[in-house]
Amino acid sequence: MTQPALEARIAAVRRFTRFYTRQIGVLQESLLDTAFSLTEGRVLYELAHRDAVTASALAADLDLDHGYLSRILRRFDAAGLIAKKRAKDDGRQTLITITAKGRKAFAPLNKGSHDQVAEMLGKLSAVDQARMIGAMAQVESLLGEASESPIVLRPHQPGDMGWVTSANGTLYAQEYGWDMTYEALVARITADFIDNFNAKRERCWIAEIDGERVGSVFVVRKTDEIAKLRLLIIDPKARGRGLGKRLVDECLRFAKAAGYSSMTLWTQSNLLAARGIYAKAGFEKVAEEPHHSFGVDLIGETWDRAL
Repeated sequence: MTQPALEARIAAVRRFTRFYTRQIGVLQESLLDTAFSLTEGRVLYELAHRDAVTASALAADLDLDHGYLSRILRRFDAAGLIAKKRAKDDGRQTLITITAKGRKAFAPLNKGSHDQVAEMLGKLSAVDQARMIGAMAQVESLLGEASESPIVLRPHQPGDMGWVTSANGTLYAQEYGWDMTYEALVARITADFIDNFNAKRERCWIAEIDGERVGSVFVVRKTDEIAKLRLLIIDPKARGRGLGKRLVDECLRFAKAAGYSSMTLWTQSNLLAARGIYAKAGFEKVAEEPHHSFGVDLIGETWDRAL
């Protein structure tokens, strides 16, 4: 990277930092109209969410100077916000706990933080809220602080069919060399799903991690007795977490509850991961046929399962 490019990125990060500190008010003398500074509020938060902790462990977790933390804890102790006692297994260690008075002092700080974020999110649409949470998760991940976020399944909403089409087209081109005719097929499938949607007998699930779409699957009506599973896709960042099995299980449960007697699907012989999921879910291959589609030679397979 050239020096000018690096300097531009440094300036961008610093600009964002200035912007966000103004947003959450950390430049104010006190935090959220309380008697606590930002650091004091952070220490109090940790104490309120732990049973007991030593000063050294707290300093390490918060990356605080031991002397600075000691001064904060002395003020808390003098105000009756914390209690100290010797550890039973090691008399040299002192355990710190928050008192009832400390929890009472923390309550308005906790509520103020909650309400501040709620107000900030309230200015955004649901879609923009999801985008913001996703962007924040990416920052955490890139800087090495993120834990594994849960995968959330939800019904489809405006904008999802475009994502399903784009994600399928991109992934199958990258991983299997399929051309744009597959993306066109997916576009037709999703358009038909929306045009003819029957909520009692059809369903789409969108999987999200921190508001970012990472997977999808569809159940559509083939006949009154037969449901069809379509367009199962898992983004590489969500693989290895059992999402494929979870999506297929949702399809089976829904189809059975909707009154179908069996489920069918069409896949390709080279889609090994998907075939493994289907086999474990009780599907059996009942037919296969070579064909040339999406710019490549394939062997199409039909898999069925009774419900």
